[in-house]
Amino acid sequence: MGLTWLITGGCGFLGTSLISRLVKEGGHTIRVVDNLSVGSRHDLASVCEFTEIESHNMTIPPSTRGSVPCQLIVGDILDENLALKVTPGVDVIVHLAANTGLAPSVDNPRMDCVTNVIGTLNYLEAARQNKIPRFVFASSGAPIGECTPPIHEEMVPHPVSPYGASKLAGEGYCSAYFRTYGIETVALRFGNVYGPGSGHKSSVVAKFIKQSLNGETLEIYGDGKQTRDFVYIDDLIQAIGLAATQSSVGGDVFQIATAKETTIGELVETLLPILSEAGVEGVNVHHTAQRLGDVKRNYSDTTKAQQKLGWHVQTTLATGIKQTVDWFLSMKG
Repeated sequence: MGLTWLITGGCGFLGTSLISRLVKEGGHTIRVVDNLSVGSRHDLASVCEFTEIESHNMTIPPSTRGSVPCQLIVGDILDENLALKVTPGVDVIVHLAANTGLAPSVDNPRMDCVTNVIGTLNYLEAARQNKIPRFVFASSGAPIGECTPPIHEEMVPHPVSPYGASKLAGEGYCSAYFRTYGIETVALRFGNVYGPGSGHKSSVVAKFIKQSLNGETLEIYGDGKQTRDFVYIDDLIQAIGLAATQSSVGGDVFQIATAKETTIGELVETLLPILSEAGVEGVNVHHTAQRLGDVKRNYSDTTKAQQKLGWHVQTTLATGIKQTVDWFLSMKG
């Protein structure tokens, strides 16, 4: 049986990827709240038909479950009244909207805090007041900070960046709303997500591919030995679906990554031959200064997600990079 989903940030990379999967499954009703600061109506239209609803003096029209594929409400997650208006009748909130950049959080920590903490609180509070049973929160590995990996859920967090601190606060509010109000919150700590549809992303995989296709030099921060855990978008969307529907996971936090440690240098070594096969030759690489707030090593132990969610990674890095390069090339026409 289908569900009614409220997806914040639904016009972005993760949101449109999730919606694409839900539309293929069929039977779901989807509401999207997005301020269109990153994603666009065009991005949403590329994965589904939608009806746009005015956010002022708004009432959600009654709809037969699954008959209207998607409803878009253009608005900001900081608008607490909007959150209360869009959530009645929803089965699950997937809260993806956030400031996701490390560098912007270092430059403007107050902005990062307001967006990521108050925005999350607004939708948790809407879930409480409108009796929505499930709330899936998009977190990351950033709350843990500098540590000896692999990262797991029992580690004590020590955020390095303001971004990590804001995501940790979001996890804390999720825990509180589960333990105080009984909302089944699930926090997913995403690894470095990449894949088709990531045209707006500034994270390293998308950035390197865009720079390569534009004839620009790839800039590696520091010595390139910093490590990340790169998770393909299809695998991550599967994890979101399980977090939204599995029983007995309320109040939990899960690491969603591949359990494989890849240096930025190794990422480039994987990417360049794939670009070469696609006819993109002569890509230059340059090392520049290390970024403030950057974690040196980061990869995850995903045992808990495997055992409690039944989630397993399906896509290798080489396969995922090739599919991502192919998508970017198709977008260039």
